[in-house]
Amino acid sequence: MKLNLVLVLLAIVLITGGLFLGKRLSHEKAGSASADASAASHPTQGAPDKGSLAPDFDLKVLDGNGKTMKLSSLRGKAVIVDFWATYCGPCKIEMPWFVELQKQYGPQGLQIVGVAVDDAGEKTISDFTHKMGINYPILIGNEKVADLYGGLDGLPTTFFLDRSGKIIDRQLGLISESVIVDNIKKGLASGGNSNTATASLQ
Repeated sequence: MKLNLVLVLLAIVLITGGLFLGKRLSHEKAGSASADASAASHPTQGAPDKGSLAPDFDLKVLDGNGKTMKLSSLRGKAVIVDFWATYCGPCKIEMPWFVELQKQYGPQGLQIVGVAVDDAGEKTISDFTHKMGINYPILIGNEKVADLYGGLDGLPTTFFLDRSGKIIDRQLGLISESVIVDNIKKGLASGGNSNTATASLQ
């Protein structure tokens, strides 16, 4: 009698456990399918690889009276594309370096371009750049260009391009000035020709 009771209880436990497990697996499968559907509707694009052509963009120039700048208009120059924001502490550290490097290497064919990717508003960004003494174009970024460059995992995110527009390096976060200078020299020495391009403002 006791043995029968034990067997009945064991059967109940197994059936209950089976039902619970089945329901859990069904829920996990549904959750996985939902996640897959979400990923399909919001595809992510990785950052462009070194050696590839930098994705082109056409962005509004800050304080440019509505003019825009195409990245491809800078072919023939070594280019630094620096994604930054007014709230970014490391960006404030590197900006004075960029100002000096633009002065030093600009005559040799360097063009630094800052792409502001915060929501501070153009007046706030303009006031900030004037305070920092920025001597290179600042463009107003958007989600589309951020996605083109891999979604920007952090700021600053800096891309170094050679004269043909190909990416020679990508750096995330604050890096040393010496690394920046090394990449500038690589960019000036390789790709395209040494003719100085004139940025096209439309």
